[in-house]
Amino acid sequence: MVVSHPARARRAALTVAAVAALALAAPAAAAPGPDRSADGQPAVGPTQLRVATFNASLNREAEGRLTTDLSAPGNAQAAAVAEIVQRTRPEVLLVNEFDYVAPTDPADARTSPAVAGLLDNYLGVGQNGAEPIEYPYAFVAPSNTGVPSGLDLNQDGTVGGPDDAWGFGVFPGQYGMLVLSQHPIDLAGVRTFQQFRWADMPGALLPDDPATGEPGGFWPEEVRSQVRLSSKSHWDVPVLVDGRPVHLLASHPTPPTFDGPEDRNGRRNHDEIRFWADYVTPRAAGYVYDDQGRRGGLKPGERFVVAGDLNADPLDGDSVAGAAQQLLEHPRVNTSLTPTSAGGAEAAVLQGGANLTHRGDPAQDTADFADGAPGNLRVDYVLPSRNLRLLDAGVFWPETGDPLSRLTGTFPFPSSDHRLVWVDVAVPGRG
Repeated sequence: MVVSHPARARRAALTVAAVAALALAAPAAAAPGPDRSADGQPAVGPTQLRVATFNASLNREAEGRLTTDLSAPGNAQAAAVAEIVQRTRPEVLLVNEFDYVAPTDPADARTSPAVAGLLDNYLGVGQNGAEPIEYPYAFVAPSNTGVPSGLDLNQDGTVGGPDDAWGFGVFPGQYGMLVLSQHPIDLAGVRTFQQFRWADMPGALLPDDPATGEPGGFWPEEVRSQVRLSSKSHWDVPVLVDGRPVHLLASHPTPPTFDGPEDRNGRRNHDEIRFWADYVTPRAAGYVYDDQGRRGGLKPGERFVVAGDLNADPLDGDSVAGAAQQLLEHPRVNTSLTPTSAGGAEAAVLQGGANLTHRGDPAQDTADFADGAPGNLRVDYVLPSRNLRLLDAGVFWPETGDPLSRLTGTFPFPSSDHRLVWVDVAVPGRG
């Protein structure tokens, strides 16, 4: 796992150090006044923060292909993705389906050739009149996708191939993740959960044996005890807003399909979502351990935003019933505003098919899937904690009469079959 800390961040740290040195030399501070916080520091009002998630479909079928595609301007898909980001301008962005390419400098995510290409050749270049956007901070880490398990995970009698990787993929890191931020990232506070074992989750929905009904019996014990929970990874990335952390809880659970009657992917999807529900509940997170061996979840009062393509619609589609509700109905999650778009509502009518039988509000849809099945769904989420006030929210899905609809389009999509989802929150300052 790596995080960038560019030169200007180091200069900022030196400035902070200089201020601290002056403070030590100064007389003792007076009691806090109306312009001082309880620790004697200048009071800071709320900061508005835009956080977004975007399954940008920047995955490729061959290792190294993404680096090649982003190595110079001119890739139409990457340009469309970049313009969507430039039009919405999130300060913190989770990109799902971005192939993992290791950085050349392990201390700086921006030295990943794929990340550098996206930043320099696409986001940093104005697309069709949109303003360029810069992200001085970035985070990437390995993904379970495409990493051989050495086990027969699909129980077909053979070992090897994408279905027997820890997470489905044809090469290590396919369908990975990327965090981009305009605010510093606390490297020491980052936690990753790539290696967390599914069986170590109490009450895990491990797949049953469809032939005998034996609970959790789809895999023999020697396999069941090793299977990892995360199909990609789970990341806790603390972003420092006015010096205080907002934890970006990033993941991309497996689609609840492409399996058999044991529903191993549906059950895994449910528990990948449950992981975050437990993680933000101190009394439920005692079993959690990260890749560095640290245990437990978030402390009470910590601010967080759960983000990602969770591959679960609360009412429609193939996910296990209640999978999305584990977060949508969580007492620590703020759902006072739901991101919507006019384009999603329009698409459901124009495309018909399964959309006509859906129970969910099509204005809340975030992905344009096959019309016959499953239809368009709400699967991408940005869910802040209740101690972050929700100011606004939206889904970038323009109606067909909007000139920007050229960026979303219809199959084959110019950017992605998913839509960028964003929320604006007020982050309390020191007071």
